[in-house]
Amino acid sequence: MDIAILLTFLVLAGAVYLFVTEKLPVDLVAMLVLASVLALGLVTPREALSGFSSEATVTVAAMFVLSAGISRSGVLQGLGDLLGKIRWPWLFALVLMAFAAATSAFINNTAIVAVFLPLVIAAAGATGTSPSKMLIPLSYAAQFGGVCTLVGTSTNLLVHSVAQQRGLPGFTLFEFTQLGLWFVGAGTLYLLVAQRFLLPDHGVARDRTDSHAGRFVTELHVPEKSPAIGKTGSEVLPLDTGDALLLEIYRDGYMLLQPRAATVEAGDRLLVRGGWDAIEKARKALKLTFDPVARDLDGDPAEDRLHAEVMIAPGSHLAGRSLAQLRFGHTYRLRVHGLQRPGEAIRQAPHKVPLAVGDVLLVDATERAIDGLRSEPGVMLLDQRRRQGVDGRRAFLSVAIMIAVILVAALEIMSIVSSALIGCVALVALHVLKTEEAYGGIDWRVIMLLAGVLPLGIALQNSGGAEWLAHTSLRFVGEGNPLLALAIVYLLTSVMTELMSNNASAVLVAPIAIATAELMGVDSKPFLVAVAFAASTSFATPIGYQTNTMVYTAGGYRFGDFFKVGMPLNVIFFIMAVVLIPRYFPF
Repeated sequence: MDIAILLTFLVLAGAVYLFVTEKLPVDLVAMLVLASVLALGLVTPREALSGFSSEATVTVAAMFVLSAGISRSGVLQGLGDLLGKIRWPWLFALVLMAFAAATSAFINNTAIVAVFLPLVIAAAGATGTSPSKMLIPLSYAAQFGGVCTLVGTSTNLLVHSVAQQRGLPGFTLFEFTQLGLWFVGAGTLYLLVAQRFLLPDHGVARDRTDSHAGRFVTELHVPEKSPAIGKTGSEVLPLDTGDALLLEIYRDGYMLLQPRAATVEAGDRLLVRGGWDAIEKARKALKLTFDPVARDLDGDPAEDRLHAEVMIAPGSHLAGRSLAQLRFGHTYRLRVHGLQRPGEAIRQAPHKVPLAVGDVLLVDATERAIDGLRSEPGVMLLDQRRRQGVDGRRAFLSVAIMIAVILVAALEIMSIVSSALIGCVALVALHVLKTEEAYGGIDWRVIMLLAGVLPLGIALQNSGGAEWLAHTSLRFVGEGNPLLALAIVYLLTSVMTELMSNNASAVLVAPIAIATAELMGVDSKPFLVAVAFAASTSFATPIGYQTNTMVYTAGGYRFGDFFKVGMPLNVIFFIMAVVLIPRYFPF
C-alpha cells in the first residue's frame, strides 16, 4: 500500500467517523473532506471543484426548484384533501402510499413528506385511525418510490455522475423503473400487513384543544408567593403530577449543584421534563410561570392564544442555532414553552439548545402569528388547521413544466440537466415562483454535501484505493462469483446508509463497486444499481434518512419501532435486489 492510498484511507476513515457520530453538520464534513483531499494532493484543483459543476449536483438543485414550484402551488395539498375523504383505514393507507411513491419518483421526497405530514395527521383523525399507523408507511413509500427514476432521489443522480466520471455511460431517465416497480409493489404489500400487526397505535389524532404527545423540556420561573419557595427540589417534584421530572435549578444564571437537595428560592428557574399534561399540572399547582420578560410578545390581550407544535424541517436555516441566537420569539411574535427531541436527554434551557432537524417546539401565540409560520419554509406545523388553497394557474404551470422536463429528457431531446435548468427558468419567468422562492426551495446542505464528497470518490480512484479494496474483498468472495460480490456491495451500502447520509454512503461505495466489476471482468451497471437502491432505502433507523427523522417525532415513535418495522423490509429488499438486479442488469 503506497502513501497515496494510505492518506486516502485516513481521510475516508475520518469522514466515516464524522458522518456516523454527527459531531459536525454533514455539509461541513463534506467541505472538510474536499479541503483535505486537495491539501494532501490526492486530487487536482479542477477535480476538487468538479463536484460543484457535476451534472448530479446541478440536476439535484434544479429538481429542488421544480419540486418547490409544485409544492407552493398547492397541488399536494389538493391531493391531501382527496385523501382525507377516504374512510376505510386500509384503503387510506394504500392510496397514501401510492400517492407518495408515484410523486416521489419525480418530486423531492422530503418535500412530499413535509407537505403530507400535517395533512395525514388530520386525515387520519377523520378516519378514526392513529397517525402512528400511517406516518412510517408515508416515509418508506416516499423512499422506495424515489428509486423508480433517475431524478427520483439525489442518490440515483450521484451514482449516475460517478459512473460518468469513470467514462461509463450512466443511466437513462427510466432505466430504473421496471426494477423499481417491483420494490414499490413489495414494499406496499409489506406495509399494509405491518400497519396492522407491527406498527404501534398511539391513539387517534388529536385536535388543537387536546394535550400534546411526547415529553417536552421547559423552563419555569418561580415568582414571589409560589408554594415551591422553601422546598427542596425533591419535594417540589414529583408531586401528584405523574410524568414530570425536575432536571436542574438555575439561580442568577448559574446551575445549582445537586438540584434535588437545593432549596428553591423566588426568581429561580426550574428546568422540567415530562408529558405536557403533567408539566401543566405541576406549573398550576406551584403557581409557576413561563418566561416573564418581553411582555410585548403577548400581543393584543383581546386575541385568543393558541398552542401549536412546530417541527424543524430538513434543510431549515434554523438548524444548528439556538432560539436565543435566532431571536425566534421576537421574529415570529410568539413564545416557545417547550422543546421535544426524542432519543436525547436535554439538560439546558430550551432557548439555549442548538436546534436540530426533527425537533418539535411547543409555541404559544396568536392565531395571526401561527398563520405567519405557515409561510416559513424552515418549519412545519404539525397541527395545521387551515390548509393552503390550490392556485389554479400556478398548479397548472408547475405541473406542465415538470411534465415537459421529464418528457424532453425521456425522449432524449436533451439531457435531464438541460431540461431541468430550462424548467427552473420557466418557473421564474412565468411568475410561478419568485426568485427568492426558487433559491429558498433548494436544500443547500445537500448541494454542499454532493459537491464535497464527490472528490473523495475521485481520490479513491486516483490513488488506487478503490482497486485495493476490490482486490482485498475478492480474495474472500472469489473472482468467479459476481452474484456474491453484488450481495456484499448491496449489504455494505445498506448498513452504511443506516448510520450516515445516504449520499455519503453512495459516493464512498460506488468507486469500490466499479473497481470490483472491472477486476471481475463484468458489467459495472448491476453493482451501481445495487449501490443506488441500497442507499435510497433506509428503513431500520430514524436517522438514516431525513423522511424517517421527520415522522419520528410527529408519530410519537420509539427508536425500536423503526427497527421492528424496517429491518424485515430491508431484508426483503436485499433478497429482491440479489435476485432481480441481474435479471434487469445482467453481468
